[in-house]
Amino acid sequence: MQTVAPAVARAREVFDSGVTRPLAWRLEQLGNLRRMLIERRSEFAEALGSDLGKHATEALLTEIGFVTAEASHLEKNLERWLRPRRVPVPLSVQPAKAWTEMTPLGVVLVISPWNYPLQLLLAPLAGALAAGNTVVLKPSEHAPATSAAMARWIPEYLAGAAEVVQGAIPETAALLAERFDHIFFTGGEAAGKVVLRAAAENLTPVTLELGGKSPAYVDSSTDLAKAAKRIAWGRFLNAGQTCVAPDYVLATEDVLVPLERELAKAIRSLFGTDAARSRFYGRIIDDRHFGRLGALADGSTVVHGGERDAASRYFAPTLLRPAPGDAVMDEEIFGPLLPLIPVSGREEAISMINARAKPLALYVFSDDAGTRRAFSEQTSSGALCFDVPAAHLLVPGLPFGGVGGSGMGAYHGEHSLRTFSHERSTLAKPYWPETLAVIFPPYTRAKLRVISSFVVPAGKKPGKP
Repeated sequence: MQTVAPAVARAREVFDSGVTRPLAWRLEQLGNLRRMLIERRSEFAEALGSDLGKHATEALLTEIGFVTAEASHLEKNLERWLRPRRVPVPLSVQPAKAWTEMTPLGVVLVISPWNYPLQLLLAPLAGALAAGNTVVLKPSEHAPATSAAMARWIPEYLAGAAEVVQGAIPETAALLAERFDHIFFTGGEAAGKVVLRAAAENLTPVTLELGGKSPAYVDSSTDLAKAAKRIAWGRFLNAGQTCVAPDYVLATEDVLVPLERELAKAIRSLFGTDAARSRFYGRIIDDRHFGRLGALADGSTVVHGGERDAASRYFAPTLLRPAPGDAVMDEEIFGPLLPLIPVSGREEAISMINARAKPLALYVFSDDAGTRRAFSEQTSSGALCFDVPAAHLLVPGLPFGGVGGSGMGAYHGEHSLRTFSHERSTLAKPYWPETLAVIFPPYTRAKLRVISSFVVPAGKKPGKP
């Protein structure tokens, strides 16, 4: 608790010194972040393996390499994105020049979750540093090995730019009581509400990256074997503990029956006949989540998988056929359970999706142009992907974020720069010629005619509707 206020004060002191504003400082920090990830890659991979059972290749793809690529993308484009943007000046204000420029916010708080404890801490950090801010980082206490690695190496590679505060609820509460210029939170809806309430005390802007039940719709026009392989990969990546994983599948019964078989084949193809023996399949983060997932599976109908081992927190990739009212459809699963839900067609699927909170992502597996258009026009989601789940995160130019209950605000690439900056308006008008004299009192009929010509649209007369 004693480390919270001093950490925030140090970050504030560095920002107030003005050292973070030049482009050179920002590029240096992004380079340092990349260097840390490259030089300490094996240590970070080992920590992720300890916390979540992640294979080193998966850790590289979804965490270490992901952030390295994000930092590189920012470095490559930052100078261009920071250039002031000229804005046209209307005749009524001429002569003058107007432009906008991206300016730093100040001190940013980043609170990350446990499921991707490196990526979801350091990707926002990269954007905040690119925008010229200092950052206070709160890694998840539920991923202790990764949190400890962050606390060890960030002060060495990013001294002055970022502070790390470890701890649990008391430390998080103490951080939220401090004044920040922006809060970036990734986590669940309930915790997001706590963050938003705390931010309101200081009118602090907030980015909330939440979750929700991301649906997948599959129809008969697609290649079911290929669709199943991609759905299984997206669902069971990180043992299902992924915010954009397909949470449930909607399809007509004549599609669900063969799709169920193909999903079982895909699971065996990815993880072997016994996923417990696979080096490529992760583990559930802790006993509480393991018990929660067990209760969801036991409260529904398992049609494939379901095996589990509490001692190692292994939970097999599992397919479900839930009945109406099963608890598995009432909350975000965040684990290796995939419900298969029959619908009469795309109209019922769209209606079911729209009856729920807006999802973080929506996946449509269809070659039918009308179906794709229907989901594009009739649904709202943070992202919409055709024929692939989760891969939109790998496109640096796409904003990542939710809508409604799945979050507010977005980041990645230039969108991170905009999230962590203020786009300041600037106007410069010379004293001569003094064209503003026409709007200064006292007002005359001549001035009224001039002002009317600027403010009344062509073809309209004052007093006329």
